[in-house]
Amino acid sequence: MSKVTYASDKGGYQAHVLIKSAAIYVVLILLTLVCLVPIWILVVNATRLHNDIIGGVSLIPSTHLFDNMKTLRENSLYNNFFAPLTGMKNSLIIAGCCCALTVFFSGMTAYGLVVYDFKLKGPAFVFILAVMMVPTQVTAVGFMRLLIQLDLLDSYLPLIIPSIAAPAIVFFMRQYMLSSFPLDIIEAARIDGSNEFRTFLTISIPMMKPAFAVQAIFAFIQKWNDYYNQSLVLVSGKKSQLTMPMMVQKVIAIDRNADYGANYTAIFLSIIPVVVIYLILSKFIIGGVAAGGVKE
Repeated sequence: MSKVTYASDKGGYQAHVLIKSAAIYVVLILLTLVCLVPIWILVVNATRLHNDIIGGVSLIPSTHLFDNMKTLRENSLYNNFFAPLTGMKNSLIIAGCCCALTVFFSGMTAYGLVVYDFKLKGPAFVFILAVMMVPTQVTAVGFMRLLIQLDLLDSYLPLIIPSIAAPAIVFFMRQYMLSSFPLDIIEAARIDGSNEFRTFLTISIPMMKPAFAVQAIFAFIQKWNDYYNQSLVLVSGKKSQLTMPMMVQKVIAIDRNADYGANYTAIFLSIIPVVVIYLILSKFIIGGVAAGGVKE
């Protein structure tokens, strides 16, 4: 009797596990579709003509991508300001430099907050959190006045240099180091005669690759899509100086004889570098998750 009861309980438990697993997979599939379907529709519409898009939604790509690109290149409504190669180059300069500075200096700040023990360690971290709570729009007027006084309008420097201070990334890096960074290795490096900066470069950065990769993706996407600050600083509107978000915004803002196919193609071109950066750095994220799941 007990064996029958045990087998029945075991069978019920397995059925419960299967139902739970199936429910989890269904939820994950639905979330994946919610994230990917809008992107897929964007890609599909970039290959369709204006009249086809007006006719309704389609999930099947068409063959007019190059026709839409030709419209962007030759139509006088667009070619006065839309030059995708120029826009990508300018955006890559800004986003790439900002990404490198943000990740490097944020990692260094987090390293200092975790590795060193000093009296103002707690207040310094609280100050960083307080700065993180201040919206960018609050400081816009003072930022613009400073740029005017320093004669830095229409320059990429005001878009790049302030990225050194990134409180949110410092917070993430600090939490990552507190949870998975062995301080004994730092002590061993000091005993071996390694100076602090060399220890950070040769030991800390390689060990924090997953955190650096995740924050590099976030920083790059944020700076790539940063239309607000770019429109504040690059006020002349020169075609050679416009970034990709500024060009796309000008395309979308056209309400006279707008071509939806061209609009979707412009947006599609603007997201290609972001996807490429994610594919390059995603292996570090996956590797970090796999390493974090192994207990020593």
